[in-house]
Amino acid sequence: MNYSEFRENFFGHFSLQKTKLTMDKSLNFNVHSNKTIMVFPLRKTELYKTETSLMINNQKRCLFLCRRNFMIMNETEALEFIEEQNIKFIRLAFSDIFGNLKNISINSSELNRAFNSGISFDASSVSGFLKIDESDLLLFPDPSTLTILPWRPSQGRVVMFMCYIKKPDGTAFEGDTRYLLKETQKQAVLKGFSFNIGPECEFFLFKLDENGDPTNTPIDRGNYFDIAPVDKGENIRRDICLTLDEMGFNTERSHHESGPGQMEIDFTYAPPLNSADNVLLFKNVVRTISAQSGMHATFIPKPLKEESGSGMHINLSVEYEKREKDRLLEDMTGGIISHINDMMAFTNPHVNSYFRLGKYEAPANLGWGKGNRLFSIRIPYATGNYKRLEVRSPDPSCNPYLAFTLIIKAAMEGIEQNMGCSGDSKKEQICSSLEKAVKLAHSSKFISDNLPSLLIENFLEKSVEEIKIVGDDFETSKDILFNRV
Repeated sequence: MNYSEFRENFFGHFSLQKTKLTMDKSLNFNVHSNKTIMVFPLRKTELYKTETSLMINNQKRCLFLCRRNFMIMNETEALEFIEEQNIKFIRLAFSDIFGNLKNISINSSELNRAFNSGISFDASSVSGFLKIDESDLLLFPDPSTLTILPWRPSQGRVVMFMCYIKKPDGTAFEGDTRYLLKETQKQAVLKGFSFNIGPECEFFLFKLDENGDPTNTPIDRGNYFDIAPVDKGENIRRDICLTLDEMGFNTERSHHESGPGQMEIDFTYAPPLNSADNVLLFKNVVRTISAQSGMHATFIPKPLKEESGSGMHINLSVEYEKREKDRLLEDMTGGIISHINDMMAFTNPHVNSYFRLGKYEAPANLGWGKGNRLFSIRIPYATGNYKRLEVRSPDPSCNPYLAFTLIIKAAMEGIEQNMGCSGDSKKEQICSSLEKAVKLAHSSKFISDNLPSLLIENFLEKSVEEIKIVGDDFETSKDILFNRV
């Protein structure tokens, strides 16, 4: 149900029982019935995960205030929610073209203006956006993305919105990769495709020194599926999962990965735009909770040269009435394989990305296999709604909006052209360096057809700069990313 229906049903539920429900400034529920006031104090997570049983007129009633039970559908509902829940600060968040989360904080009184007119910012100060002589852009919050940040104080609550970016004339900014994915998702729906994406995002945890700066020492020497006390990330994974749950995420599983200090937390598949939003918020939560716990979290692909690296395996499924599921998977696989090298400058965007590939189950072969993790695409053994393909080459340093856009475009091409996948392509290799990936992207018709020219130019320009700085030196490739990816 949407928020208006939720409020009507929620409050109306008690009025039918001749009961008055109010919320005081301390965020307590006060239920007034038969001249008796029952007070139900809420924890700091109350707006997202509370279940309080009430006995009114001899009937059990339950209060549910959980994001998964309702959705903010429009600006009016968002403004009502902000006022009723005493929200004081609004973070307007967006992604730069490289997938780095940015934000500006405004007072809640400014939210209506943000919806109507946007909030301006200096785009020349955001890497890859605009030059200084054309630097004004505007942020417009997407009301459906309202998320309370549970680690912020309960007094002066903070919520976050993901934003679209527009030019002063009201047109979409070419560097707004979130808008690009939204339009791709819309095109897919108009063609009858219903895509879902479930990313698996790996990361490392490192110790801090006495000054609070990250060291090169992982928090443990654990291995795949280890448990405590060898696994020293058990508690931090739990705290991250609980925080994500408070924010409305459905986490499916978490465990220690193969590398020392390496972790993985998976959350439920979702439509592409929601899934990309989730990746950015997930990374923000991991970094925040890790820092609060005295650790440094990094999503760089290869932080330790002689250990396994971090991937972002992208599970892709589709519903399409005109074709049965197994054939859809074959056609999608064929489409993605035909363009996977073209898109690697965007799905594996750093020099460090290529130190990961071809080692410790990270793919080097341009092929596919059922259950086989050595290829760039794997078809997991699954039945029914769980049938999907897994793109294994991307890593978590990429911009998920760009990666998902390109993968969906390639998948749709495969379906529309009945590509299938023969593929004895075991001897073919995926790109082995960022330099090769950039050259392919520059000359690729697939890339120029599906990404704005300004975005391509600005993105690949930064890639070339990184190649000049790093060369093929592993330590330099790690150092330039360690604190910011």
